[in-house]
Amino acid sequence: MPSLPYQGTPTPAYSTVMETPVITTTGLTKIYRAHRSHGREVTALDGVDLHVREGEVYGVIGQSGAGKSSLIRCVNLLERPTAGTVTVAGQDLTALAGRGTRAGRELRQARSRIGMVFQHFNLLSSRTVQDNVELPLEILGKSGKERSGKALELLDLVGLADKAKAYPAQLSGGQKQRVGIARALAGDPKVLLSDEATSALDPETTRSILQLLRDLNRQLGLTVLLITHEMDVVKSICDSAALMEQGRIVESGTVSELLATPGSELASALFPVGGEASGDDRTVIDVTFHGEAATQPVISQLSRTYNIDISILGAAIDTVGGLQIGRMRIELPGRYEDNVVPIGFLREQGLQIDVLGQEPVLLKEGAK
Repeated sequence: MPSLPYQGTPTPAYSTVMETPVITTTGLTKIYRAHRSHGREVTALDGVDLHVREGEVYGVIGQSGAGKSSLIRCVNLLERPTAGTVTVAGQDLTALAGRGTRAGRELRQARSRIGMVFQHFNLLSSRTVQDNVELPLEILGKSGKERSGKALELLDLVGLADKAKAYPAQLSGGQKQRVGIARALAGDPKVLLSDEATSALDPETTRSILQLLRDLNRQLGLTVLLITHEMDVVKSICDSAALMEQGRIVESGTVSELLATPGSELASALFPVGGEASGDDRTVIDVTFHGEAATQPVISQLSRTYNIDISILGAAIDTVGGLQIGRMRIELPGRYEDNVVPIGFLREQGLQIDVLGQEPVLLKEGAK
């Protein structure tokens, strides 16, 4: 990917990012009030606390109606929260909302440092690709020469240098989204918000757009907050993730933390495995493999060491954040108390073990 001149030091890969939150929401609440005659209210966000650290790709996942879109639109104040605060790059945006002319100007300046990528591209059909990218720069009052130079650099960055004079109708869906990403970068943002940016794209195009977002995250030091309903998106590029249900974040953490958390709903959804015990005198466990452990013959070692027959009920393996991670559901003969030693052996190998039927301790939002 072509490089873009960047003022500042790019943020390194997530393993070395700073712990400083770039996006913080505290008690974020959004209530939509229906027409007076109905007297009904819909609570889209119910006290959301979110902490997105500098330089990471953070995914918020949930079903339709969970509150994801309301959350991301409140982060850049496209929607004004009913209550709570939103802080981006150390600036409390909610303190600027509706506070007079000067505060409004400061809010517009703050928003210019937050890029937004939309699901349906939101390109102006009457403008060329280059003109679409230049639009935010026009609003910022940049000169024609500055706008043109910046737009062409950004189009080169997203691989569309040859499409500058084309119109949106002449582009594929993936190309339109690349234009949308270039436009979102026009103000040199520190934060990039992605609102279901790949849900309208085919699988191959989705992979290319996700790779572009990850490349931009690493090359430009961008902090990326994306919402999605697709687990594959989280699995492909996210360093951290949060699960939303009914306007609340019910589980959050780094992907590696979640995968190592007994009973994690997100971990189970990322790597679903099925299968039930064949009888009451059997023990079923879920084994999560991380890094080098994913390639080790641990299950066969267990079988040989303790001379036991092991049934594999289900398995899933994939690469997350450059690391190979897998989950396997296995059945051991005998009840749990008969298998304490074999289960201990697996834990000694550095594996995460979930015994079905045993109450897990969940890593919830705010837990350490």
